[in-house]
Amino acid sequence: MAERADERLVRLLGIVAFLDAAGAVTVDDLATRFGVTPQQVLEDVDALWVSGTPGYWPDDLIDFDAASLERGVVRLTEARGMTRPLRLGTREAVALLAALRAMRATVAVSGDVSARALDAVLAKLTDATGEAAAAVDVELTLDGAPQVLATVRDALARGRRLRIRYVTASDVATQREVDPLRLVTQDEHTYLLAWCYRAQDQRTFRLDRVLEAEVVDVPVATHRAVRDVVDFVPDPSGELVRLVLDAPARRVAEEVPVDSVRNLDDGTFEVVLRVADTVWLRHLLLQVAGHVRHVEPAWAAVDAAESARAALAAYARLTPDADPASGGAGA
Repeated sequence: MAERADERLVRLLGIVAFLDAAGAVTVDDLATRFGVTPQQVLEDVDALWVSGTPGYWPDDLIDFDAASLERGVVRLTEARGMTRPLRLGTREAVALLAALRAMRATVAVSGDVSARALDAVLAKLTDATGEAAAAVDVELTLDGAPQVLATVRDALARGRRLRIRYVTASDVATQREVDPLRLVTQDEHTYLLAWCYRAQDQRTFRLDRVLEAEVVDVPVATHRAVRDVVDFVPDPSGELVRLVLDAPARRVAEEVPVDSVRNLDDGTFEVVLRVADTVWLRHLLLQVAGHVRHVEPAWAAVDAAESARAALAAYARLTPDADPASGGAGA
């Protein structure tokens, strides 16, 4: 699966902070600590070696001991201030304050015990920001029907199981019993992370697709560590699909779980992914239709193209003077 740029950035900053405190660490130990391969650690060190503070002259860059690295040991010799306490300007503090208030709204609905710690941080940041803090008014709006949202909040707060009726991306309604774990807001949608007894695994449910929700008077069970929404793992039985896309569609490689990514000589790139839901694949192809160069197997391209033509024909019936051929979409 392709790594998201923000995930790598967090790891790069974490490596600098860890090495600054720990001293020399072997490549293998560093790989184990950050959950990556030794080769990825070496690539991260190479990236950090050409990173630093504005100016970007040799004396501005993060530095490592090259001799130690040749022996398989990573030793940071200059962090360039990356580990110093952060000093925020007023605009930065206000932006952070807004983000924390939005986070607080999510923590409150899930009954997370860290809410008290977050309240303390908010209070200190509000005092430090002064009058500018009064101008920040954040209201986090969660997706879903109000009665569904209220029921999910209640189940989370009381630690009770939920019975839900859920519509999948394929427009199939299913009945599930789930142990709610937490609410997550991501990509303009709100998701319920829950243990699904039907699937016997963790599942992610988009809240606006939950048609009904009922609290079951059964305490939630203890389950393994919660995975985030972005940790979705495709069904291994899904069909392999190969896409060749133009560079502007690079987000597909970062946001969609893929088996492999390969840059091509003409500036395009290839992704291989497993697909169990043809409707989901159709939506993906239509979203990036202008940047699709090649699709295998061919049925996926045909399916997306037929869907696009059907949509254009529907618009043509609404506006008889429109020419369906004028707005064709490729896949």
